[in-house]
Amino acid sequence: MSALALALLATGCGDESAPRQAGPSANSPQAKAAPDRVEPLTGAPKSTLPATMDSADGRKVTVTSTERIVPLTGSLNEIVFTLGLGDRVVARDITATFEQAAKLPVVTRAHDVSAESVLSLRPTLVLADTSTGPAEAIAQIRDAGIPLVVVKPAKELADVSARIDTVAAALGAPEAGTALKQRTQDRIDAVRKDIPAQSGTKSKPRVAFLYVRGSAAVYLLGGAESGAASLLEAAGAVDAGKESGLKKDFTPITSEALAAAAPDAILVMTKGLQSVGGVDGLVKVPGVAETPAGMDRRVVSIDDGVLLNYGPRTDEVLRSLVGQLYGATK
Repeated sequence: MSALALALLATGCGDESAPRQAGPSANSPQAKAAPDRVEPLTGAPKSTLPATMDSADGRKVTVTSTERIVPLTGSLNEIVFTLGLGDRVVARDITATFEQAAKLPVVTRAHDVSAESVLSLRPTLVLADTSTGPAEAIAQIRDAGIPLVVVKPAKELADVSARIDTVAAALGAPEAGTALKQRTQDRIDAVRKDIPAQSGTKSKPRVAFLYVRGSAAVYLLGGAESGAASLLEAAGAVDAGKESGLKKDFTPITSEALAAAAPDAILVMTKGLQSVGGVDGLVKVPGVAETPAGMDRRVVSIDDGVLLNYGPRTDEVLRSLVGQLYGATK
């Protein structure tokens, strides 16, 4: 995802107090909202250290202790907790809003890392990804001698396993990583079995991913690089923005762009939908009311904190998406 997309998505995740809830489409039954919790693997993970690994920024990093872990994104925090090492996490990014992490101190300011806050917690391992910044803060943490592993961001379903592997390797717990990968894939596969059969691309629902923030007057249509395409395709849908020829991450919403996308349904983040006044406000965005989705008021919403994480809870995201598009799933 581009720097622009990451910045915009980060802007929308700062409200920690909003409950995790997936909103139903106008034509589907209420999708049951799952508790905002992660599900750790059973049993204490076996951790073997030291572990030396390649960081995504080209450095080799040796981890000698995982007693005090600071993951600098919500998705990395989620993976650490799910691997069973949540009791060693001493801080969180503002986007880590799940229940088990909620009481941890926040070490980001408007999604920028505060090196001083991180260092004050005496971490033995810091996890970041290539979108984490500013660069000066990352350098300051490294200069203090703290092992810092940079993980490649996940952009699609195919990235889930690699991301889990990298975090597990940094924690010296590759066996737990293997178990979590298998559990995650099994659950994703189970959801996909419930997707109604489609007889060709033309019969698949066309879904446009809109990134909206009414308070900031931000209204964007997702394209091929938005991060949503893989998820929509896994749900048996067509990414309408990508299919209409939008090759980048996001483009400003216009009536022309929406007409070309011609979505049957619109996917939004829950807080984004709230920011424009719900479905009533969304259909007032220029061009939305004229689309098939707008005319049918067919809107799918999924919590900001998990929609594009591509991690251990991706099966929940996919199940909610499938349930809202096609009706309740098993």
